Amino acid sequence: MEFACSHVVCNWRSESLTEDEAKVTNQGSASTLPCGLSRAQSVSDHPYDNRVTFIQKPAPSLVPPPVPPRNIQQRKSLSRSRPPPLPPRASAIQSSQKPVHCGKCNAVMSSASSPETHQTTIMWNCEFCGKENVYSLTALKAGRFPLRSPPGRDILYMDDNEDTDYENLDDMLIVLCVDISGSMSVTSEISPGNSMRSPTYISRLQGVQEALQMVLSSLQKTSPHRRVALVTFNNEVTVYGDGTGVPLSLRDWALVDYDYVKKEGENYSTPHCIAETIQPLTQKIKELREHGATALGPAALVSVAMASQFTGSKVIICTDGQANIGLGQLDQEYSHCSAPSPYFYNQLAHYAAEKGVIVSVMTFEGEDCRLAEVGRLADHTGGRINIVNIGTVATEIQSAIADNVLATSVMTTLLAPDGMYFPYEEDNHRLVREIGNVTDGVEITFQFAVRPEKVEIFQQRDRVPFQLQLSFRTRELQKVMRVITQQKRVTTSSWVWAGSLNMSVLGVHCAQLCARLTMEGRVQEAQRQLKAQQDLLRDISQQKPSPKEESIYGNWISTMSMICEDINTANQNTTETDAQPACRTSSTASISDAAAKVVYQMKRAKSVSGKGQRVAMLEN
Repeated sequence: MEFACSHVVCNWRSESLTEDEAKVTNQGSASTLPCGLSRAQSVSDHPYDNRVTFIQKPAPSLVPPPVPPRNIQQRKSLSRSRPPPLPPRASAIQSSQKPVHCGKCNAVMSSASSPETHQTTIMWNCEFCGKENVYSLTALKAGRFPLRSPPGRDILYMDDNEDTDYENLDDMLIVLCVDISGSMSVTSEISPGNSMRSPTYISRLQGVQEALQMVLSSLQKTSPHRRVALVTFNNEVTVYGDGTGVPLSLRDWALVDYDYVKKEGENYSTPHCIAETIQPLTQKIKELREHGATALGPAALVSVAMASQFTGSKVIICTDGQANIGLGQLDQEYSHCSAPSPYFYNQLAHYAAEKGVIVSVMTFEGEDCRLAEVGRLADHTGGRINIVNIGTVATEIQSAIADNVLATSVMTTLLAPDGMYFPYEEDNHRLVREIGNVTDGVEITFQFAVRPEKVEIFQQRDRVPFQLQLSFRTRELQKVMRVITQQKRVTTSSWVWAGSLNMSVLGVHCAQLCARLTMEGRVQEAQRQLKAQQDLLRDISQQKPSPKEESIYGNWISTMSMICEDINTANQNTTETDAQPACRTSSTASISDAAAKVVYQMKRAKSVSGKGQRVAMLEN
């Protein structure tokens, strides 16, 4: 665990500290803050006083990925990457014992704890909630619990009760879920004409067919034992599987029966490897023809259910229109404002994450597919969200296939001392966040604050503890809990020397938080955060110029600010022009596909490209 700054700041009263009194302590040495601004100016400019970071290992030089400018029609190709290795475990101490939990807040006894051993009991006053826990020595010994504080600040607790074996990557399933509705017949020019010949046009479906054949050919060469299945959807959903059997058709009433569709997918026969099925599967792809409506919801459900048979499987959805029939219907024209579409996609996303399935969503540029809703599937499962065209669809599918799950069922629990809370998430000192699947390079940020009425109490403390609990399943399906605990010194100075601030944590947190607030419909709160971050970035740049980082993070902030302005304008126009409430009650109804793509990318903003996992915290 590494903190981005040296202290936790517990003084919020601007009148109590003048510029001459502003001090910052770094690694035990005090120095006057080298700046020309007073503390009162800093409080009015931005609400952030301190940052804290949890990092598995020292990060290399910062190379944050740039965010597309407001002209979202410009495309940027994504780099391909090989499947990542399993996450390293060398940085954590592996323990064969079981963690000792607090009976109130569920904190784990750690190196920051001070238990007292008596003749027959152990007493531990929890450093987070203050509860007095009393444990019997006999019970602790019998249950393989530690009798003293575990050594080290990073402990890995392994569950010995394994009921499954290691999951081979080749056993994982790739389900290609393809839209063959009538709109997929729209053509695009791929080769301009000249005096000798006419321009060449192909339809979207033809482009997808060529892309899928290229993907299958590549898989046959690189991963011949990988299993691939094909699912198509228009007025009905057709499950071709590996192409060797009789297709399964779902139509009419089945398209609105969640349990039936899910059961059909879970019970579908396991496809054979691509080395055996490439010819029949390729033939099925060549025979596809576009017509009819768009039963996207049922197709996504049956695809996820099929993939759930193997942890780490992938579902790649390629569509060009709104779901307008069956489960997850997004076209509200004939639904009388009653279709619970957001609930359906949230439910399906949680189901996929629980089973360790990665869902990637690709839509065609120039269309309104309600990506803000459908994109929830990818956002929660660690998949990709992108807008493609005929020329880029093959590359995007290849990139989605290359992403592999490092851990599934990931749950984070962050504990701070009683008197702290987590703005925008939890009005308590204990925050639980469901992450779902984790792929390589994931970064997670948190923001914490001290309650105003508790500031004086915290000022009297020398240190405050923080504990991060990561519960997850490995690719071997083994249950693991990683507990990272560290204490942080307390200071009464709100000024932190700009040189000690981790701009990457600030930029990543701002992007992720504002994107999340925007997708939840809390646009005005996101705008306030963006304004505060802009002021902070300006203050830091005056004292610690960093043109490259300022350009990258400034681009993120500007992009999010313009998206929020556009959403507010769209909402105002809707309110002024509609005599009755709009049917689209979802908070994401006014977000275009292009804006939704950028916002989802912001939710996954990261400071280091493809280098480990990071959990960062920001003090408010």
